[in-house]
Amino acid sequence: MATLFEPSLSASAMRPPLATASASSMADSLPNLNFGFEDLRARMAAFTDRFDAFIAQGHKRVLEERNQFRINVAGLQEDQRTKTRDIETLAQKSSQHSATLSTQEAETKAARDEITAITASRNANAQHRDRLRTEINSCNKNINQHKAAQAVHAERIDEQAKLNVPELNFWETYLGLRIEGAGRVDRLKFIFSNLDERECQKEAWFELDTEKRDYKVIACKPNVEEGDIEACVDKLNESRDLGEFLKVIREVFVQNMRRT
Repeated sequence: MATLFEPSLSASAMRPPLATASASSMADSLPNLNFGFEDLRARMAAFTDRFDAFIAQGHKRVLEERNQFRINVAGLQEDQRTKTRDIETLAQKSSQHSATLSTQEAETKAARDEITAITASRNANAQHRDRLRTEINSCNKNINQHKAAQAVHAERIDEQAKLNVPELNFWETYLGLRIEGAGRVDRLKFIFSNLDERECQKEAWFELDTEKRDYKVIACKPNVEEGDIEACVDKLNESRDLGEFLKVIREVFVQNMRRT
């Protein structure tokens, strides 16, 4: 800032004279100078006020900006914390969602496996059912055939029974034959008497096993030649004529008693 102080005299003019006759006369001879200090002081005071006001305003603006900056920073930090919490919440939800998806995938796979197993079991059961139906139809057919065969066999047995009664009476009355059980369903015991004229009450018997198609003699008393018994049984299995077999084996017992 330029000053308004402009001296009207040079510095040499302001120097006192080296030798004067009287001091008062020299002071009176000095010019009356006006430096403008009051105006300068007023201007300096005004400048100082304006400068102080500028500084105060700048300081206030700096404080306001700093406070606003702190507020903004605090808001940003709060936003950051909020975003961080949101991110953590989203991460937790994402983890839970992933776990839920994994569980659902496992359950879906288990359900598919179970459906596959059920389907395979159903198909196997259907095949088994079809086989059972086929077997049942075959069994029913066999049962019907067996029933028909049994009916025919029953008719034959009835017809044979009608013939067996008189023949059995003949064997019991004239040939002394008794037929008894041998302790099993498929065994019969044939007992002959009146074989020996010397001892009419003396008996001979044998047990006939009819379990299989080929009959066989299990035991007999008295003992006879094994070959004779086997020959009689072989003829019986070939002819299936029980009456002829009884006649032949009775004759074997008679010949055996006569030899003894």
